[in-house]
Amino acid sequence: MQPLLALASLLLLVACDRVDARPRTPFDGARALEYVQAQLAFGPRVPGTEGHRRAGDWIAEQMRQRADTVVEQRWIHVTTSGDSLPMRNILARYRPGATERILYVAHWDTRPVADSDRNLGNRQQPIPGANDGASGVALLMALGDQLAAAPPNVGVDLLFVDGEDYGSFDDPNLNDVLIGAHHFATNLPDSAYRPMFGVVWDMIGDANLELWQEGHSLQAAPDVVARVWQTAADLGYGDVFVNRPLGYAITDDHLPLINAGLRVIDVIDICYAAPQRGCPPSPAAPETNYHHTMQDTIDKVSARSLQVVGDVALTLIRQL
Repeated sequence: MQPLLALASLLLLVACDRVDARPRTPFDGARALEYVQAQLAFGPRVPGTEGHRRAGDWIAEQMRQRADTVVEQRWIHVTTSGDSLPMRNILARYRPGATERILYVAHWDTRPVADSDRNLGNRQQPIPGANDGASGVALLMALGDQLAAAPPNVGVDLLFVDGEDYGSFDDPNLNDVLIGAHHFATNLPDSAYRPMFGVVWDMIGDANLELWQEGHSLQAAPDVVARVWQTAADLGYGDVFVNRPLGYAITDDHLPLINAGLRVIDVIDICYAAPQRGCPPSPAAPETNYHHTMQDTIDKVSARSLQVVGDVALTLIRQL
């Protein structure tokens, strides 16, 4: 290749990359990253700890500054081992009187043990939860900024659920995981509560973000999956929202909501969560598994990934 042609090609690639990197909406990925950092400052947000209490107070107060109404669900969960855990779901509502609604969900707790850490000495430590926990909360909070600045045409519920990650996912009854989602599913805002659709946003801040279509979501609400992934493609984010089935199902907060009759899907960065368990091969998928380890830290999260998901999440609301 001639030097001038090579330079021109390089400049074109840089220019295309810059165009591709532009935000598609007013959503602020950099601000969302600040919300991740703010949560990490509380330390692990394990139910029953001081960090958990302070983080919950902070989320509730922040959302009171943004939403029309904030409802807190508080209860005591007794674990299979007999421990009593104070639990709190935080529901921030925009246009609470509207019958047509969208439900967005993220869990705000963190796992009490890093049981997947490669260092055996770390396995009894609580994880930092930068991506697994803080990124979803940051997404909803930054969406709240936009909904406060320009109210939506439909009702929007931003639900921060507690206790998703506390116990063992090997328990067939899931007694001590998805705790907040189970509680919300059996204590809906009213008996007629049926959002048009819902999305659980989980581990969506990974700097190597890649989102495949999860199995339970495809079975329970294929049209919602299609809507989300088509919106991403229309925004030019088809490289992040991969329009292909993952090939297996994930146990996450959408399951209790699906079982309650709600049309909710899971948008989860499963390549961050479990590359060694069969994540489809991709240049974007990290070689190392950071899920439920002490390596789930702020350096694994990027403002760019938060921007991509935030653009999609906000567009889904604004197009109604």
